[in-house]
Amino acid sequence: MAAAGIRRQMGALFAPRLLLTTNMRFLSHGTKVLYQGDNPQVGFFPPVQKVMLPPDAFHGKVAFITGGGTGLGKGMAVALSSLGAECAIASRKLDVLQQTAEEISSKTGNKVHAIQCDVRDPASVSNAVSQLIKVAGHPSVIINNAAGNFVSPTERLSPNAWRTITDIVLNGTAFITLEVGKELIKAQKGAAFLAITTIYAESGSGFVSPSASAKAGVEALCKSLAAEWGRYGMRFNVIQPGPIRTKGAFSRIDPTGQFEKVLLKRIPCGRLGTIEEIANLATYLCSDYASWVNGAVIRLDGGEYVSMAGEFNDLRQVSKEQWDMMEEMIRKTKGS
Repeated sequence: MAAAGIRRQMGALFAPRLLLTTNMRFLSHGTKVLYQGDNPQVGFFPPVQKVMLPPDAFHGKVAFITGGGTGLGKGMAVALSSLGAECAIASRKLDVLQQTAEEISSKTGNKVHAIQCDVRDPASVSNAVSQLIKVAGHPSVIINNAAGNFVSPTERLSPNAWRTITDIVLNGTAFITLEVGKELIKAQKGAAFLAITTIYAESGSGFVSPSASAKAGVEALCKSLAAEWGRYGMRFNVIQPGPIRTKGAFSRIDPTGQFEKVLLKRIPCGRLGTIEEIANLATYLCSDYASWVNGAVIRLDGGEYVSMAGEFNDLRQVSKEQWDMMEEMIRKTKGS
C-alpha cells in the first residue's frame, strides 16, 4: 500500500501537463486569454479585463494616485475614474500627467487632475496636497504607487544610489501619507490608503536590496498606521504584486527579456499578471465593500512566492535518473 501510494504521488508530478493540454479546448471563460510562453495551464487562469465593481462605486469620491501617469498607477486611475471617482494623478513629469489625465477623462467622462509632485521633496508634497484639496477636495482614496528600482550587485551601490530608491519608495510614501493624513485629521474626514509594494518586501531579495528594504518599510508603516489611525476613520492596506509587464519597470529590470522566461517557468498560473487585475484588487480594497479590511498585506502573484519558497517544488522537473532512483527505493520498500 505504501509503495503504491508513493508511485501514485510520483506519477501525479507528470500527469497534470497532459491533463491540462487535453482539457484546454473545453475551457471558455468569455474573455481574451493572455497566452505567454508555452505554459498550457494559462488556459485555466485567463485575466479579466473589465472592472468588477458597480459603475457608481466611487461616485462623489476623490482619489489621489502617485505615479499615476503611467503603468500600474495609470491603470488604477482608469479603473477608479470609470467607477465614478474624481481622480488626481501625481508625478514629476507634468506633460505626461496632463496627457494621461486628458486620455482618461475622455474615456470616462469624469474629471482627472494632473498635479506635479516630487514625492522625495516634502515641500513639493505639501504644495501638491494643497493643490489637490483646492481643485478637488479632501481625498477619500490615496494610493501610494510611485516607485523606483534598478538591478545591481549591492557591493556596487553608492550612497546616492541607495538614497535614490529609498527616497522615492519609503520617504515618498511617508511624506504623502503624513501630509494627507494630517489634513484629513484636521478636517475630520476618513479615507482608504493603499500602498503598492512587491512580493520580495516579505522575503528580501538579492540585487534589489534598496527596493526590498524600502518596500518592507512601507509595509511596516501601513500596518502601524492601520493600528494607530483607525480611530480617525482611516484604513491602510497593501498589495504585493508579482511580475506585471509595464514599460517602465521591465525596461529597467529586464531589458533583454531573458528574466521573463525564468518568471514564466516558476509561476504556477503560467503567466504574468495584468494591470487590470491589480486595478480590480485596488478598487475593491479602497471601496466601501472593504470597509473592514485594514492592515492587510495581499499577495497577487499567480503563486510565484509559494512556488519559490517550497523546498521540493522543483520536483516537477524530476530527471530520468532521479525517477529511476525513486523506483529503486519503492522496490526496496516493498521488499522490506
